[in-house]
Amino acid sequence: MSIDPVRTSFFIDGGWREPSNASTFPVISPLTEEEIGSVPAAGTADVDAAVDAARTAFRRSGWRDLEPSERAKHLRRFADELEARAEDRATTVTAENGMPIALARFAEGAAPVQLLRYYADLVESTPVEEQRTSQPLPGTTLVRREPIGVVAAIAPWNFPAVLSMFKIAPALAAGCTVVLKPSPETSLDAYILAEAAIAAELPAGVLNVVNGGSDIGQYLVAHPHVDKVAFTGSTAAGREIGRVCGELIRPVTLELGGKSAALVLDDADIEQTVSGLATASLLNTGQTCYMSTRILVPGNNYDTWLDAISAMSSALPIGDPMDESIAIGPLASRRHRDRVLSLIDRGRSEGGRVTTGGGRPADIDRGFFVEPTVFAGVDNSATIAREEVFGPVLTVLRYDDLDEAIALANDSSYGLGGTVWTSDQERGVDVARRIETGSFGVNYFNLDWGSPFGGVKSSGIGRELGPEGLAAYQNLKSIFLPA
Repeated sequence: MSIDPVRTSFFIDGGWREPSNASTFPVISPLTEEEIGSVPAAGTADVDAAVDAARTAFRRSGWRDLEPSERAKHLRRFADELEARAEDRATTVTAENGMPIALARFAEGAAPVQLLRYYADLVESTPVEEQRTSQPLPGTTLVRREPIGVVAAIAPWNFPAVLSMFKIAPALAAGCTVVLKPSPETSLDAYILAEAAIAAELPAGVLNVVNGGSDIGQYLVAHPHVDKVAFTGSTAAGREIGRVCGELIRPVTLELGGKSAALVLDDADIEQTVSGLATASLLNTGQTCYMSTRILVPGNNYDTWLDAISAMSSALPIGDPMDESIAIGPLASRRHRDRVLSLIDRGRSEGGRVTTGGGRPADIDRGFFVEPTVFAGVDNSATIAREEVFGPVLTVLRYDDLDEAIALANDSSYGLGGTVWTSDQERGVDVARRIETGSFGVNYFNLDWGSPFGGVKSSGIGRELGPEGLAAYQNLKSIFLPA
């Protein structure tokens, strides 16, 4: 298949619709810093058309009234068409945001397919109605699960394909309809999603895609005919979306930022731990919300751990993300690269000592690259230890005993991910139970499609994935029946 880098229309009501204005967004390669494509920028009229199509599909086309097994058939056909386009989608995302291709083939190619099939299976096995014995009076209550309605799904640029599907798959399975707004930096891959929907003969209006910046996102979130919002992105943007949805009494799922801790216990194996941290702390060049970027190590062995973590970070291959051997690609945009570098400078100015990295690679003359960087000599109050950097930047902090380590891990406004590293799995689980976070890994970190994912504190509200992810798109209705 050939990918058109210049798109001129939106996917609305099952087909391509010309935009209401001539504005466009350029798509810039983070590797070459050159324009590689463009997409149209939506106006409010385009959003209105997409929401109207979704509302009509929900209320009049019968999508919400289909038997779960029938919706599951649609989702499986959609999955088959996406699977046929998986390599194209992976390479498109890598070109858009610099994700290493080995990761993109799974996260952006295979994973969206898996999610559609998971939710197709789940909705078939989840009863629409269940009877409960009434209390305190005799009788029964019929509890129904009904789709919420039109969903505004807003996806970020770091994992655009799979994080879109975190929302689309359960929403469609539940019987909702969706208007997707991808990030302007990564909109090209969403056209492959739309082409798969057309090929799968997904009913018109069930899925719609419009591109836009924050202004269009704000308009979509507040649209009077949207029934739920699902957002992944920054905590700052999430606070504003939450405020609007609170005023409107509109259900919202917010998956936001993180500053997760890796607790390295005194019995942890150095080689295995440091190898695991390469993924748990630096996946996708650190542009992953749940990364364990605050690494807490025993103070009596601090220098040994610092040296090992620094050596691991400096050894990660950096370069062209289309190269299978590359672990560290460019950051997604010039603006984001500059922000990460400014936070590194802030870390230095606050007394931090850089043990490796600390700037742009000397041997790469273009692209939005930042070297894997490790900070020592700061405590948990430093900006570099508290703000989400969202890049390949780690802070190694010392602790004296386990209670202090747990207190440091919990001393954060965020609570999204985290890890513990130990030779005693039960000890690790005990530590996990004491951490204030939505997800946690013992000796590794991975997302499980069948289990809930989301954050506490400033990392968000609500859960995606698992049965909980399906329930987030359903309303519960109780029907009381006398004995």
